[in-house]
Amino acid sequence: MYQHERPEWPKFTSKSEVLITPLARLRHIHGRLLGQLDALGFSPGSETTLENLTQDVIKSTEIEGEHLDYQQVRSSIAHRLGIEIPNPVASGRDVEGMVDLTLDALLRCQEPLTQDRLMGWHGALFPTGRSGFYRIKVAQWRDDALGPMQVVSGGLGRERVHFQAPEAVRIPEEMRRFIDWFNQNLSLDPVLKAAIAHLWFVTIHPFDDGNGRIARALTDLLLARADGRTQRFYSMSAQIMTERGEYYRILEQVQRGPLDITPWLQWFVGCLTRALERAAGTIGKVLQKHQFWQQHQMVDFNERHRKLLALLLDGFEGKLTTSKWAKIGNCSSDTALRDIQFLQTHGILEKELASGRSTSYRFLS
Repeated sequence: MYQHERPEWPKFTSKSEVLITPLARLRHIHGRLLGQLDALGFSPGSETTLENLTQDVIKSTEIEGEHLDYQQVRSSIAHRLGIEIPNPVASGRDVEGMVDLTLDALLRCQEPLTQDRLMGWHGALFPTGRSGFYRIKVAQWRDDALGPMQVVSGGLGRERVHFQAPEAVRIPEEMRRFIDWFNQNLSLDPVLKAAIAHLWFVTIHPFDDGNGRIARALTDLLLARADGRTQRFYSMSAQIMTERGEYYRILEQVQRGPLDITPWLQWFVGCLTRALERAAGTIGKVLQKHQFWQQHQMVDFNERHRKLLALLLDGFEGKLTTSKWAKIGNCSSDTALRDIQFLQTHGILEKELASGRSTSYRFLS
């Protein structure tokens, strides 16, 4: 029996004592990272936001087996947020639609959820009215005209049904109840509310396609609302992608069980904690860049200097030599050597011990 078939649906329960310690640890990490982000100021914070929003869009679609171009996604988000990036590229309608959904959920996180808003998100995801080769109902609840909505794996003749959603006739009332709950100011931990919303929405599965992406957008909306900010310094979708197998396993386990959803809440809190821990590395890199440019703000770098320094700050692989820099900077070997010597005089590069044809330089970050 699926949860949605139980007479007490959707009265979820959980064992709060099991969640106290994981939630306390999550809040500690979350608070520490918020402090670091505030210390960075707006400009580098925007860089962190750009990278994590890009990962959110890419990974949320990748979970569903679809792949978007990184540069297109990054350029689209940067354009909308007013962030200048080098060499922006044009993006396709599939990218623009997913970016529309993601930014609407975050930038308007304090606004109520409505049926019309959900329909707008779905329309943005499928501007051609198709999911791959198949025509689907866009900006409308599914109707099950082709049979019950099922999550299936396996080849023809070896199919395994992981989940079967409620009948389509139930969707209008199910979604009315969900939206009413979503918009209520409950005395419920905001992280747990995001976890419940995610599970509840994918269980209803109201659309022909795109339910997972919209569920993750709803999760991000509630987490942004709880943070009190739209800047993103972590990507829940990227972490779910990393743990994709466990994500689907725990969903299937809980959806086939009773309405005690403690295992799902435990996994969700753990996944979010790991996303925050992962963000610590990203923020650390941004902080390093910020401190470097602050320390050398009086140095008159030219465009080539800045290009080389950007590569070094991002983690240049291999040894830096004049020939490598001449190729990257599209300049002569003499010009490359002058660039490197300029950075040496300012204590940014130093010559490695080896000399001659194998002379290389080390970045003093």
